[in-house]
Amino acid sequence: MWEMTLVSLNEIMGYWWLIPLGVGLGIFVGAVPGFSSTNVLIILLPFTLGMESGAGMAFMASLYSGSHMGGSIPAILFNVPGTGSAAATCFDGYPMTQQGRGQEALAIAFVASAIGGLFTTLITLGALPYLSKMVYYFGSIENFVIILFGIVLIGQIAGGSVLKGLIAGMFGLLLGAIGYDHVYSVPRATFGLVYLFDGMPRVPAIVGLFAISEAFSMIEKNTIIDPSQLASALKEGWQGTVRGIVVSFRKIGAVIRSALIGFVVGIIPGAGATIGSFVSYQQAMTFSKNKDQFGKGEPEGVIASEAANNGLTSGSLIPLLTLGIPGGGTAAVMMVVLQAHGVPIGPRLFQVMPQLAYGVVVAMLLAYIVMIFIGVPLAKSLAKMSFFPTKILAPTIISFTLIGSFVARGYLFDMWIALFFGVIGYILKRTGYSPHAVLLGVILGPLAEQYFLRALLLGNGNPAILFSRPLGNFLWILLAVSIVLPGIVAHFRKKGAAL
Repeated sequence: MWEMTLVSLNEIMGYWWLIPLGVGLGIFVGAVPGFSSTNVLIILLPFTLGMESGAGMAFMASLYSGSHMGGSIPAILFNVPGTGSAAATCFDGYPMTQQGRGQEALAIAFVASAIGGLFTTLITLGALPYLSKMVYYFGSIENFVIILFGIVLIGQIAGGSVLKGLIAGMFGLLLGAIGYDHVYSVPRATFGLVYLFDGMPRVPAIVGLFAISEAFSMIEKNTIIDPSQLASALKEGWQGTVRGIVVSFRKIGAVIRSALIGFVVGIIPGAGATIGSFVSYQQAMTFSKNKDQFGKGEPEGVIASEAANNGLTSGSLIPLLTLGIPGGGTAAVMMVVLQAHGVPIGPRLFQVMPQLAYGVVVAMLLAYIVMIFIGVPLAKSLAKMSFFPTKILAPTIISFTLIGSFVARGYLFDMWIALFFGVIGYILKRTGYSPHAVLLGVILGPLAEQYFLRALLLGNGNPAILFSRPLGNFLWILLAVSIVLPGIVAHFRKKGAAL
């Protein structure tokens, strides 16, 4: 295995310049709300098809990795997730910016992203042929339980009122139910609009609830940063970057745990980075000693999201390389390129062209090393964007996010959807409800329903099917423990303090 790794590394060094190019383009793509690595790779498809198969895969893997890091930049600075997976980064990244700690938050995000990606890529490199077997153990039941981990977060991010959090989450679940039924293909609550037949579009929902609503809120103040912290933030040199690096390494256990969660979710075809980051955030919040600080600028919240969505990237390539099953949109584009070059996808890949399979993973490993040197030094300069007056930022954010809403599907209707969610998000913030809970309902609700109904079909309508598989039962136990254990621990802590 290591001999094949060295052979792959030797081949990749022949087109090493593609890796920093892919990483840089990926960071830019991820930082622009509404754009995605999938859309950009589709645009660049003629370019990648013209390359050698190894060079094309290295470029695409680098761009894919960089896009996940780039999504954290607007999420932290403006509460605008550049990608769906960065939505959880907003929970604590943006409050840190408001406290004048934007540079620190960016450094934490970049370091956690790079370490998380490096760690899981090394795991992939060492056990690539064997990890494919994990895919067979995850079915509709297991996927349903994993998504429930994220939905449980609705009650935990409620803030001061659990009732308001649950109401917002239920509202999101209702919005997520719009579109075709997953079993009978009957349109629900579409009002005859063909734009909603595929369900509530995610990108307009995300940019509306976070970006546009935040732009409306910005109009009410002069700067993003708290005026009492603005003077010290303006004078700060590299101290914030250094603090971010130190915090990331102090919480290396959280980085590894979150990366592993993202890695496992990434192996499951169709799960996606958004689910991975939400599940990781939920677990970090559940078992943290500083649970009350989550959502208020807790560095571990940024670590949980960023380490997970970057730890997921290498895991998402495993179904493609070992089984020929694309785990997401980006992997599907990669499969098209491989097929165009006549590369056998699946188990035969390791027999016919093993250097290509390992080469993709080696390229991703190098990409994360490059990301450290590109991303971390940029934290200081990027943080300065949060100093801009809101009268400039607000209209700029609205303009870019509306364009991003249009680009995702090419419908003007999606721009109106984004504005609708922007108004809803603004009202939710002013009345003490959680826009994050609504977003969780919109994104995870349809997926939970889809896997739940599939499981019931397998069991001929008998709910007992949900508890019929060993791995599924193990995940049910973990879910119950993650819900009950924090309350038990808190009870004994209070009891001990009283004594």
